[in-house]
Amino acid sequence: MTNDDHPAPVAVLGLGLMGTALADAFLAAGHRTTVWNRTAARADGPAARGAHRAATPAEAVAAAPLVVLCLSDHRAVREVLDAAGDALTGRVIVDVTSGTTADAAAVAEAAARYGAQSLDGALLATPDAIGLDETTVLYSGPEAAFRAHEPTLAALGGCPVYLGDGTGLASLHDVALLAVLWSGLNGFLHAAALLRTAGIGATDFAPTAELLFGSMGAFLNRYARQVDEGDYPAEDSALRTHLAAAGHLLDESERRGLNPALPRHLTAVMEAVAARGHAADSYVAVIEHFAKPTA
Repeated sequence: MTNDDHPAPVAVLGLGLMGTALADAFLAAGHRTTVWNRTAARADGPAARGAHRAATPAEAVAAAPLVVLCLSDHRAVREVLDAAGDALTGRVIVDVTSGTTADAAAVAEAAARYGAQSLDGALLATPDAIGLDETTVLYSGPEAAFRAHEPTLAALGGCPVYLGDGTGLASLHDVALLAVLWSGLNGFLHAAALLRTAGIGATDFAPTAELLFGSMGAFLNRYARQVDEGDYPAEDSALRTHLAAAGHLLDESERRGLNPALPRHLTAVMEAVAARGHAADSYVAVIEHFAKPTA
């Protein structure tokens, strides 16, 4: 809990680039912030800016009702939780360490063993964006725990999003969004390589690419509805039309000496889905390729 006059104390364990950014955001918002890191020297920066050093995980945890974990991996998370032990009793842990739903479940189990509650968190930002009004952080876990500490967590970004009490929902959304991110970036980079063969720079191409990405919202909403309904009418264009265009991309890439792996993959996926009887359906039918294993 917090109010404007007395912001609640918080502990941050793990002071890499992201962990340091988290500690600095809490400090900037006026929270008494206790920090710990396995390599003690990494606490020098936050300490110089007003953070309190802890010599052990147990000492850090004991200093605050809200404990934020931002560690290298979940093996480190488990070790820190065990080192903190009974000091965790009554605390709320927010684990923003990148991981899977299985990792989130393991943290929740360990927290419960020590009498604590666990929130799963996902930071949709780079360290330099932590604390900005437009920064989004995803959370899942016990709603009462989230609501109790939401004012404190608001220091990390102006757009906290609570996804529900399902274990690991934040981590699941995080890895799902990474699939979108990497697929989109790979497409842009292949396109940039293609245009470079004609002497066109990526900086010249970027504004045109932004126009496409900017229009994707309308497609996503329409396609999401089709996914949920399990019906794929070709409201804009049929899969066979996309498949023909994919052939043009593959041909152009090969003729210009590019690695054809990406367009070959795209073409192969569309061909497989079309062969299942979806050639006249919307491109959304491609979800069948990802959702169901091939023979």
